[in-house]
Amino acid sequence: MSDFWNNIVRYPRFFISSMLGLIVVILSTFKSLFNIKQFGYLFPILLILLSVLLFKILTIMTGL
Repeated sequence: MSDFWNNIVRYPRFFISSMLGLIVVILSTFKSLFNIKQFGYLFPILLILLSVLLFKILTIMTGL
């Protein structure tokens, strides 16, 4: 039975490491875009717009 609980305890650690790996892989693709001057200015603007859009969608969905 202790082996069962050891496996259950490992799942959150696996989930966190998987999510961090996914974030690193996604961000590494954008790293080459920062070398291009136009994308270097465009990326922060798109990131801010995406954040505002996500915030608006969540506030409308929750009714706040």
